[in-house]
Amino acid sequence: MLKTHKIALDPNNVQATQFAQHCGYARVAYNHVLADFKEGLANGEWHSHIELNKRFNSVKREQYEWCDELNQRAAHNAIYFNFQDAVKRWKAGESRFPKFKKRSRGQSFQADAGRGTTIIEGQRIKLPKIGWVRMFQTLRHLGTIVKVVISKTAHRWFASITVDTFDNDTIVDNQHLPVVGVDVGINHLAVTSEGVYHQNPKALKRYERKLKRLQRQLSRQQKGSRNWHKMQSKIAKLHYRITCIRQDAQHQATTAIVNGASRIGIESLNVAGMLKNHRLAKALSDASLSSFLSMLTYKAERIGVKIVEADPFYPSSKTCSACGAKDKDLSLSDRTYHCSDCGHTQDRDLNAAINLRTVAVGHTET
Repeated sequence: MLKTHKIALDPNNVQATQFAQHCGYARVAYNHVLADFKEGLANGEWHSHIELNKRFNSVKREQYEWCDELNQRAAHNAIYFNFQDAVKRWKAGESRFPKFKKRSRGQSFQADAGRGTTIIEGQRIKLPKIGWVRMFQTLRHLGTIVKVVISKTAHRWFASITVDTFDNDTIVDNQHLPVVGVDVGINHLAVTSEGVYHQNPKALKRYERKLKRLQRQLSRQQKGSRNWHKMQSKIAKLHYRITCIRQDAQHQATTAIVNGASRIGIESLNVAGMLKNHRLAKALSDASLSSFLSMLTYKAERIGVKIVEADPFYPSSKTCSACGAKDKDLSLSDRTYHCSDCGHTQDRDLNAAINLRTVAVGHTET
């Protein structure tokens, strides 16, 4: 089983500069072979990534003299993995034609030289041409290191380490645990059928005023100046903080739900369609419901908890969890469900979670 652990690095100034240089080298190699590939297509010729890599190696020391001091695997991996994958996706119709990479769109490079070539000892990792780099924590997974990708987010450098754990016995005995229904939303990140409410931190809303102030200050700076770059760095740090708060809440909620359930019932959300409602788009984006559901799904699959998805049109909120009657007049502003048939009164989200649990048990069809 392949598992990836993303760890924050603690490089010194020299190592941070070397990281940026290798990111630039990977970007240059990718753009070079993409331009060569496009030129070949214009002439009716198709060049494979292997041929493009050979053509790049024949001219790189003439056009890019500075590359001798860097790890050549950064360019090789950018061509063999990133470029090849982009072309495959384009041929399969999964994405558009590959675009040239820009420095402003993120910095990253694959640093390993193949399976089992990277050394990690405690809280440090050894990278070619760079040496030992300190990490903020140790690697949680044991096995053969398959891939190491160095990337930068805001002011921090990260190492995404993929490990082949050879561990397929991660299924745990959870038959004694209850079946749980999970209803996601904006007011609460998730509500379970057991009556547990996981709060939505609303990180963007909390820092929205500060973010607006920094963006106004950025608009007053001359583009490209030193103060302009300083303000950009501050804004990136604030966005990174917002992301960390949101992901921390999601990780805590999904881990608690998965560890306490034998089967989980969730609703199939068309988040892209929901975002077309401009009154709710910002709040939905702040909650990041797609990320929450995908996180819940992969954690459940890892330990053998079955996920049961209700039909997208299943009215979990409008169905009474006591008698099964449907209230077609229930609006989004009604936070309490009151059944006109049996008189059952319950919190709207909890009522939906109980209905999703019933679907997971298999007592009803959606």
